[in-house]
Amino acid sequence: MEQLIYLYGLIPTSELSSEPLPPMKGFDQEGELYPIQIGQHSAVVCKLDGSEYSEEKIKERVDQDMEWLQEKAFHHHETVMQLAKSYTTIPLKFCTLYKSEESLIKTIEDQEIKLAETFSSLKGNEEWNVKVYCDDQLLHEEVAKNNPAVEARKEEIKELPRGKQFFENKKLDKVIAEEAEAEKERVGEEVHNHLLGYVLQGTVKRNWNKDVTGKKENMTWNGVYLIPKEKVETFLEQIQDYEKKMGEKGWQFVASGPWPAYHFSQFS
Repeated sequence: MEQLIYLYGLIPTSELSSEPLPPMKGFDQEGELYPIQIGQHSAVVCKLDGSEYSEEKIKERVDQDMEWLQEKAFHHHETVMQLAKSYTTIPLKFCTLYKSEESLIKTIEDQEIKLAETFSSLKGNEEWNVKVYCDDQLLHEEVAKNNPAVEARKEEIKELPRGKQFFENKKLDKVIAEEAEAEKERVGEEVHNHLLGYVLQGTVKRNWNKDVTGKKENMTWNGVYLIPKEKVETFLEQIQDYEKKMGEKGWQFVASGPWPAYHFSQFS
């Protein structure tokens, strides 16, 4: 029976030596996770039945069985989270499979320099996520009252004949909507650039829609940051300050973490 190797993540062998891997169930909930030592790095893996977890079989389950996908994705996430709590971890994506231990070992050996650099950049640091949300109605009201471009347009309309004023006021709603979208982008960029002063690295991700977030407010910014552990508290204080200053105007600033460093690992 052909066996596949499922790779969860990579950790420094030195850390594994001082703190052995705790018992954890594998992807099929039957086998156990175990480490493969490859010089300075160790791969945390489990074995899978190749006939049951081939690429074709997995693709079929992903396409047809949402419950299976959710269960397995949750298992992968929770396992990598547990690793990251105890070790400097390079997390691997869901369903990273190798045909043999030998092929995995060769891949790791070929990436020795890149892996060493990545572990060096991750050690002593944490990945955090910051999402910004906005109440569109409150923002539109604020823009209608205080936005310079909208105010200028109102003044222009006042100078027009009454007949034209009616139609131009209708167009004003479009100007307000455009300025509101520009304000969302401005606030997001301002927050992001401010937070970069407290982190080692930061990057912007795609916003999620309401179906994913489950919130009534729209997500307007989504950033991830690699932060030295000793600066996390100060970083979170910046988020709280934004919430205090802008919360009453319909803005929400939500920080979450620490997460496995998926966005700052150069190996996949």
